[in-house]
Amino acid sequence: MNINVAVMNSFTDGTTGGNPAGVVLNADALNSTQKLTIAQRVGLSETAFVSESSSADFKLDFFTPEKQIAHCGHATIATFSYLSQLNLIANPKTSKETIEGNREIEIKGNFAYMEQLAPTYQNVDSDHHGILEALGITQNQLLNPPMIANTGNSFLIVGLKSKGDLTAIKPNQTVIANLSKKYNLIGFYVFTTETNQGNRDASSRMFAPFYGIDEESATGMAAGPLACYLHDHLEINKNTFVIEQGYAMQPASPSCIEVLLTLKNNRITKVTAGGTATVSKMLNIEID
Repeated sequence: MNINVAVMNSFTDGTTGGNPAGVVLNADALNSTQKLTIAQRVGLSETAFVSESSSADFKLDFFTPEKQIAHCGHATIATFSYLSQLNLIANPKTSKETIEGNREIEIKGNFAYMEQLAPTYQNVDSDHHGILEALGITQNQLLNPPMIANTGNSFLIVGLKSKGDLTAIKPNQTVIANLSKKYNLIGFYVFTTETNQGNRDASSRMFAPFYGIDEESATGMAAGPLACYLHDHLEINKNTFVIEQGYAMQPASPSCIEVLLTLKNNRITKVTAGGTATVSKMLNIEID
């Protein structure tokens, strides 16, 4: 069986960078084992498989090279950007079905936006020293206490005081993976409010070794929780946040994620994260 895979660079910063994801259309006949095999051969952090849905406009299954996950931000943006470019989306207000329920998607020009849930938070004070060890940082580098935030997936949000601190992180992937397993995290999302480009709110790095990802250049499902954290815990009173990521990677792969918060009485009721994506290349993979 020959499978066509579009490799899309998601959350590109202007016309460059971004985070590549695989997109497979017409995946109805593929089983989970075949999808995992394809994701392994594609070799990217996530590959999205699109099939028909009885409850939404499209059904999406997301696979890392290690396992299936419930949601993936950059692969969602990749998928709906690709569908839009192929004129396969009839209405700019569309939707996706996932293994954890349906989410709204909206296409605005070249941008695709995905719905996330209102945030929940969890303290991790008992593992404070382990978190410092995991990132090779000191207490003095912390902006404030780390906290788990969830708008659909759980991420440990760690704020640092400077861009230099963010760049100098020496991640211990084993410790990060162990803590991620303990708290059911996708990974650690580390940020500073010092940015590389103007008119942005945070610069970030993402470590998810529990899912086979040492570092990722754009993470839409983490940018949503970070924007909520900036609003709720750093008291940045606004409803649009711009998060950059990938600048500290070697080599750098700059990305830009826009997060829109819906507020009622200054409480977040809905989160929407979006960006652009472009086709990088096409792959043809043969499986049994």
